[in-house]
Amino acid sequence: MTQQLGSRVALVTGAARGIGAATALRLAEEGAHICLCDLEEEGVQQVAAEIRKLGVEALPLRCDVTDKGEVEVMIGKIIDRFGRLDILINNAGVIRDNLLFKMSDEDWDAVMNVHLKGAFLCSRAAQKQMVAQQFGKIVNLSSTSAAGRRGQANYAAAKAGIQGFTRTLALELGPFNINVNAVAPGFIDTEMTRSVAERLGYDPDEFKRSRAEQIALRRIGQPRDVANVVCFLCSEDSSYLSGQVLYVSGGPGPLG
Repeated sequence: MTQQLGSRVALVTGAARGIGAATALRLAEEGAHICLCDLEEEGVQQVAAEIRKLGVEALPLRCDVTDKGEVEVMIGKIIDRFGRLDILINNAGVIRDNLLFKMSDEDWDAVMNVHLKGAFLCSRAAQKQMVAQQFGKIVNLSSTSAAGRRGQANYAAAKAGIQGFTRTLALELGPFNINVNAVAPGFIDTEMTRSVAERLGYDPDEFKRSRAEQIALRRIGQPRDVANVVCFLCSEDSSYLSGQVLYVSGGPGPLG
């Protein structure tokens, strides 16, 4: 079977675990060489080892996506190694949930910086190469929380911002044959969602069961569910799709 992304070079941020790791592996299955970015060096090394078993190259990189200098150095290393960069997945993220009156400046800034500033810095650095080669795919990770969710003013604002950012980049970069889209997952079974359950005082498994009852498909999502959609957006099958937000939430609408 022909691999859809053979010889493409992809950068996935926040790739040490969860959706980022699943996405990196999914793109690798389609033949892409993968650059993995995270602050968790051990995590990206482990994912890189799994990717190499698939017969493609993996370049693990430690990078703080909120730091302009580190981002530019990272992109430079990728270009030096592969000579191109075809795909950027802006997945790096953190949560610092709290009700507004309890939310600190630091918690607000941390979430906005990683999600929004990180996507901005990585996209700005990557687009230089993509424009030069007249080809690129950028996929940004939003969330159903963009519609608003109690205790997530910072996260909801950041994820809503990602959607506006995505549509704007699609307009600016479209003339250079660069597609820019976003994926907005609903409830996905990751370490992040398990930590949310524990913070709220729920047993993680019971929390998942109760959430599944509220989803049309009656199951919670897996990282692979999101990775499959991201992979589609990086393939030629989606070549006429840009500026869109695809909800991967097991049901209709942003609250699915």
